[in-house]
Order: sequence, then C-alpha cells, then structure tokens
Amino acid sequence: MASVDPPPAAGRGRALARWWNGRGNGDSTAPHYVVCGRDVLALRLINELLAARPDVRVTALVPDISALPELLTMRRVRTLVAGRLDETAFAGVDLADAAALALVHPDDVANIHAALCAREAAPGIRLVLRVFNGRLAASVGEVFEDCAVLSDASMAAPAFVAAALGEPDPTHFRLAGRTMFVARRHDVPPETVVCGLADAAVGGEPDILPEDQARAEIVLAEATGQPAGTVVAARRLRARRRRRRPMAVLLRAGRALVDRKIGVALLSVLGIIMISGGLQTREFMRAGDQHVSVWRGIYQTLLTTVTGADPDLRENGVLQATDLVLTLAGLALIPLITAGVVGAVVNARLALAAGRLALPHKDHVVVVGLGTVGARVMAQLHDLGVDVVAVDKDPNARGVPLARRLNVPVITGDAAREETLQAAQIGSAQTLVVVSTDDVTNLQAALNARAVKPDLRVVLRLFDGDFARRIQRAFQITISRSVSYLAAPAFAEAMMDREVKATIPVARHVLLVAEVAVTAGGGLVGRTLDAAERPGGARVIGLARAGKNWVDWQPPRDHPIGPGDRLVVVARRRGLRELIADANPPAPAPEPF
Repeated sequence: MASVDPPPAAGRGRALARWWNGRGNGDSTAPHYVVCGRDVLALRLINELLAARPDVRVTALVPDISALPELLTMRRVRTLVAGRLDETAFAGVDLADAAALALVHPDDVANIHAALCAREAAPGIRLVLRVFNGRLAASVGEVFEDCAVLSDASMAAPAFVAAALGEPDPTHFRLAGRTMFVARRHDVPPETVVCGLADAAVGGEPDILPEDQARAEIVLAEATGQPAGTVVAARRLRARRRRRRPMAVLLRAGRALVDRKIGVALLSVLGIIMISGGLQTREFMRAGDQHVSVWRGIYQTLLTTVTGADPDLRENGVLQATDLVLTLAGLALIPLITAGVVGAVVNARLALAAGRLALPHKDHVVVVGLGTVGARVMAQLHDLGVDVVAVDKDPNARGVPLARRLNVPVITGDAAREETLQAAQIGSAQTLVVVSTDDVTNLQAALNARAVKPDLRVVLRLFDGDFARRIQRAFQITISRSVSYLAAPAFAEAMMDREVKATIPVARHVLLVAEVAVTAGGGLVGRTLDAAERPGGARVIGLARAGKNWVDWQPPRDHPIGPGDRLVVVARRRGLRELIADANPPAPAPEPF
C-alpha cells in the first residue's frame, strides 16, 4: 500500500488538499490525465486509464476523500481534494501538462461550469464531459472544441431493457449510414449478420469474438426494418395485451378505483342478499305459489332489501329469517355503495391531478428508481410499446416529469415496503427492474416482489460485485451490470482521443466499436484485413479507404491495408489498444544521455 500524507486538520481553511500515491513515478513524458468526480464511475475510469499503459499518470480531483477512499491505495495516482471546481482548484492540477480532463460528476451544471473554468486555465486541453440531458449534451458539444460529451445512463439503459424483456443485450447505433444492433442469431435473417460477437454456450462463460463466427449465438446485425431481438419481445407483449378480454379489463378498472376493503364488504353484502333472495323464492314455490317467477323473485328480494319488509307472523321461519337478513343487509348496502362511488371519484380525481389516470396493468414492467438510469429505462420500454409502472420514494426525482409527459403511472413510496409494490400491481407484472442507488432497498424490493410472485423476472442493480454474484447464485435473480462498468471504457477511450462509436455489453464483458486510422510506417501497412484481426480480441467489420468518406462494409478479406485507411472494428479493450499500436509507427527510443 502506498504511503500517504495525513489529511489536513479540519478548520485550516485550505481550499485544496493533496494526497500523493506512488511517489517516484515522476516521468514527465508519460501521459497525464485528470479525472474529476465523486462516484464509482470516476474510480472505474481511473482504473481503465491505468490499465491502458504502465506509465500513465492520473490526477484525481474529488470533493471529499471519503467519497473515494480507494484512491489512497492506487499507485500512479495523485489525489487532490477541492470543494469547488474553479480556476483556483485547477491551478493546483497543472492542466497544461495534462493530455485530457474528464468531468464526470453526476451533475450536468457542475460539469459544464467546471469545463468553462478549465478552458480558462488551459484553453487547448481535451475535455470529456458526463452529461445526462440529451439536448444539453448536443449544445455543449457545439460550444467546446476538442470535447467529447457522453452519457453513462444512455450507454447502460439498453442492457437493463434487454434483461427486463429476457432478450440479449440490445445495442443499437448508427454508423456510416447503417443502423446496427445486437440480437440472437436465430432472430435475424442470415444476410443481415455483420459479425459474430459471442458464443454463450462455452462452459457458462461466453466466448467473446470466437474465431469461428458461424457458432456465435450473439451477433451484430444490420437493421433492415424487420423486427428482431427486443422489438420482437415488445411486440409479443403488445399482442398479448390485445388478446385481453374487455370484461376482464373493466373488472380490473373497477378494482383499481374502488378501495379494497369497501369492495370486499360490498361483495359480501351482495352475496348475502343473493343467498337470502334465493331462499325466499324457494319457500314461495314450496308453499304452492304459482305466480312465483325469476323476475318476481328478484323483485321481491330487491324491494325487501331497499325498503324493508312488513312483518308477517303467518309466514314460516325461513321467510321471516330471510326478511330480517335482507332488511339488515339493506341498511348496510346503501352506505357501502355511497362509499364506493365517493372513493372511486376521489381516486380518479387524485390520479388526474397527478397528470395520469391510474388504470390497471397486466404483463407490465415495474421500474424502481427514477434517477438517471431508471428514467432512461422507463422511456425506452415505453418507446417499445411496453406498459410501465414507475416507483420512486422521491416525488421530485429526475425522471418524474418525464414519466408524466409519457403518461406513465408513478407510485411514490419506498419500494422496500410490500404495500408500495402492491400499489404497482406487482402480482400481475412480468418483470421488476430495480435500479435505485441503494443496495439494501434494491435487494429488499426484489425479495418482497418474489414473495408475491415467485416466477417474477427480477433485474437487480447492485454496486458491490462480490455481493451481486452471491445474491445471483442464492436467489436466482438476474443481476444487472454496473452502469459504470459499461460506461467507463468509452470515457477512457474518449480521453485517449480514440474514436469509439459505441459500446456493446455481452455478459460481464464490454466490446467497443471504433475506427482505427492507419498511418505510414505502422505495422498494419501492407497486411490484409484477415491478418489484422485478432481472434478473441478484434474483428474488422468495415474499411474506409484513404481519401474516401464512405465505408465499404464488405471489403475483400485479402485487401492490403494502406496508409490513410480507416478500419471499423469491434474489439475488446486490450485488442483495440494492440490494434492501434500496430496501426501507428513505433515510438522512437529515448536518446541516450
């Protein structure tokens, strides 16, 4: 463990505190990156940068060392603490020496403000910003030069959507005029398959980018207007909804608007009335009354219930008892009907005041947590035509306004409580997606939901990796991937100024779709496309020839690579680094002293 200086005593009024790890790694020629953040994405990003090269130096700027205490044990990392990211904080970082600055706080405004301050301190530095708001991200990208604007939530949301629908991880992106997505091989026509990504049947662990592409179960395919993957699952759900019987829908609507206890009491009273009416009709028929009919039995029963019966001591005991029961039931029936009507009106008005009408759901997806990730998952499921019910204990959560615009019902409450899940009609749901930031709440919600519906598909977000693996084995729950795990590689590649077009999650692995430019003197010059590939590491899916803006998606595999060519590849992180190294001439050896 690297030795560290003790933190400055509280109350000294120092705006910037420093901890130095791995002293003696002061090679000024090594790449230097600066990362500003306070959550696990910043930590994973730093790990990605350190793994890229053995001589990389990283400066971490955090608001409080307690946010990321793991930084104290990491070599080649200089940790700075600043309560505010402004010119004063950046002055102690020496941005002029940095190759790139990543601003990955979970606050769009704070990141943009810090970017403006950083450009004042170092006008030419490359910026990588984490921005959740899509429209804001597009505007920021136009304002700053040499800037990459990324959203970890948008990168991770498709994986949660796929898990919710029981499909392979969907990654859809547009590249050089084509839209591509991930699907199972049997879900797409063979002619649309671009390349094989993984064979999921190898000892329980997928074989990534197998040499024999024909055995890859998970493939990258071109979208041709035909439904596949997640779209197929969504259409199955819509078809299932269309097959519902109208009467069942009306019954569920009434059940949703009427209080459960009032409904039970009303049904009980109606049951008593029906039984008593039947007994009365039978006794009249036994007495030889030839004028008794079904209509007369109903008429006699309802009139006795609503207006009360005149006592008749000449009737037998059964008729007297049923008259008495019907009279008492009539006393309870009118108040119960009034209470049910008033309750339904109040519930409907409350739902309308909240911007939605709380209609019953079946085969829907319950999304718990409307933060940055939950809001994206909810929106994508809604766009696919899947019924969604959202749950969050904060009525002002980030995704609540979006849910109201989409007319998605929002239940305000603690998902760890069973009554909150019942309000979301978890018993008739097909999937529960729990993506809040509290591991305890997430796990409690998952277990409570399984207690209500044992066969419920549960997609659970847990931050502790070891804890997640144990929970998955013990409870057979689908553990979602970490958002930071999916997004960190793209942020790292953006900091190293690499053209990453998309990330593809496959099981616990992440593949990168990138362009690799070949320069004169590089090791790839003169080699064929087949020779440039690395089984299990990188696969070439397209070629943009030197001086051409269009991409050849079916280049001859024996085509010799020339200077200026750009390769479109699907690769693992290490495979991409090796391919980029081969595409460029080797760095000159340092001159001897």
